[in-house]
Amino acid sequence: MSSLQQINRLCLFLLLATMNLTAKAVVNPRPFTIPAIHEWKGGEGALSITPKSRILYSDVRLRPVAEALARDLKTAGLSLTVAQAKKANVADILFIYKNQKQLGAEGYTIDIAKSIRIEATERGSFHAVQTLLQMALPFPSVAGRVEALPFGRISDRPDYPLRGLMIDCGRKYIPLDYLRRLVRTMAYYKMNTLNVHLNDNGFPDFFHNNWDETYAAFRLESERFPGLTAEDGSYSKKEFRQFVLEAAAIGVEIIPEIDVPAHSLAFSHYRPSLGSKEFGMDHLELTNPEVIPFVDSLFSEYMEGPEPVFAGPRVHIGTDEYSNKRQDIVERFRSLTDHLIHTVEAHGKQAALWGALTHARGTTPVKVDNVLMYAWYNGYAEPDSMMRLGYQLVSIPDGMTYIVPAAGYYYDYLNIPYLYKQWTPAQIGNKRFPERDPHIQGGMFAVWNDIVGNGIAVADIHHRVFPALQVMAEKCWSSDTLRTCNEWVRLAANIGEAPGINDLGRYSQGTVLSESVVAPASTRSVPFIGWPYRVSFDIESEKETRGTALFRDNEAEFYLADPVTGRLGYVRDGYLFTFRHALRSGVKEHIDIEGDNRETRLYVNGKLVETMFPDERPLFPNNKKMRVIRTLRFPLQRTDAALRSRVLNLKVEQK
Repeated sequence: MSSLQQINRLCLFLLLATMNLTAKAVVNPRPFTIPAIHEWKGGEGALSITPKSRILYSDVRLRPVAEALARDLKTAGLSLTVAQAKKANVADILFIYKNQKQLGAEGYTIDIAKSIRIEATERGSFHAVQTLLQMALPFPSVAGRVEALPFGRISDRPDYPLRGLMIDCGRKYIPLDYLRRLVRTMAYYKMNTLNVHLNDNGFPDFFHNNWDETYAAFRLESERFPGLTAEDGSYSKKEFRQFVLEAAAIGVEIIPEIDVPAHSLAFSHYRPSLGSKEFGMDHLELTNPEVIPFVDSLFSEYMEGPEPVFAGPRVHIGTDEYSNKRQDIVERFRSLTDHLIHTVEAHGKQAALWGALTHARGTTPVKVDNVLMYAWYNGYAEPDSMMRLGYQLVSIPDGMTYIVPAAGYYYDYLNIPYLYKQWTPAQIGNKRFPERDPHIQGGMFAVWNDIVGNGIAVADIHHRVFPALQVMAEKCWSSDTLRTCNEWVRLAANIGEAPGINDLGRYSQGTVLSESVVAPASTRSVPFIGWPYRVSFDIESEKETRGTALFRDNEAEFYLADPVTGRLGYVRDGYLFTFRHALRSGVKEHIDIEGDNRETRLYVNGKLVETMFPDERPLFPNNKKMRVIRTLRFPLQRTDAALRSRVLNLKVEQK
């Protein structure tokens, strides 16, 4: 063999070797999910789920999970058979019951090859389903489209057992229908705890410094105390119990909270003798012998009996921000706290409470063992001290994880880059503890609706909750960050809410809906559109009866003639906002409405008529200002049958 032939053969060998190495190196990268999976071993190739695929379970305990997966895939137009079996064919999905101690009760493994094999307990299997759904279902959802799943092996488990959200339903009524959808979205992101704050009150300086006028509400039906339940929105005992059970079925624990002895104006409104004249009527008077029997009776109403309203394993007793100006009152506060812990435990529940025992330092003993403390501000409960005492802590630092919509303090929207890059549940205020410290059960964020009457709608709250939920889910499941923040934010935008849920009203940019003629009594498959949007139409006006809505859904109405002034306007969550423009009978006009999460704008014939931006309203007699939010998630679902005007060329665009 000549030297030239040897060189040619060597070059060919090197080329083939390089091609072989390249082929071996092409393995599937880690799929993007929220939260990120802990371990991924990529394979080569992908598996497509087809209408011939089956969802199989080897153990009857996994049947509900298999059926839940089938329901979610059906939202994408894929109907699969669910059956009990122990062997999978090509493209089948097989659930195997397996308790893997190294992964814990919530961990799971998924092997994706010729079929999909999931090994876990019931809870772990449900988490595995959410991982598969995020990998398989594109956003925005497209009927009949399911992404191919990359070959590989997933091994996943949470770093912290408690991952959650606290939502203030006391100052702002939050309908159960929304809470149900929120719970499903939380489960989609493996968040497993929702604390429902059931009572609270506004600040008296927004109500003429008069406690009698100050807004307060208790949201649960009470048979023992008729008249206590808020009239502007409440939950029946039956529906709240059902909500707790439904949430538990998809892995989310509802922790109901009755907040005493502060934040308790609803109770002193009901029975004035319960309120403190010294510290304010939102404080229960701890020297009054009526207080403990009242509180005991109230808590017991929801915990006793064979079918308790508080059907979950934990109950939150409040204990937030009571005055510490007098030591004798501090000791009474500590005594009440201890008493309520034992009251809850007597009904077979674990007590949760807000950390306050540094603020309320004293000698009266307060039970420590098996008590869950929310560590929200180190000045109220110094976390090192609480750990030494033996409390289980939830990291919910106010300066990092509190949302108070449109208040001007804390966060309006959480600082996503900061949380992604720097926070984990090991960070409590300015204290950093070792990751996965056994004293720290996990992390939460909070939505406080402090400013009663400021125009905030449930849609506004959800717009703040969703990005916070995504990042908190990421950091509570795994303290590691695998991507840059910019990359994570970009990819996170491509994961929506849970299958079948679109409370944000998000669609692909461009035209979402168009109609040449808007007919009276017509309905649409698009119930509403979220921010940012533009809705435009031509109108040949006729005199409309006041209250005639061109568009409405279950939460909002857009009027051609609002009920009060007869002008263009809209209502949502009980707030009516009216534009300075009225339609004139016989006049043709082109209308554009643009909206985002800050303001709503009306254009007539191409000219801006009015912007509904946050409105600073002075309050008398103290001249304190309230910032009123006037946004609109635009309704589209139904048109009133009473419509007389001719509405043409409707165009709805996601901007």
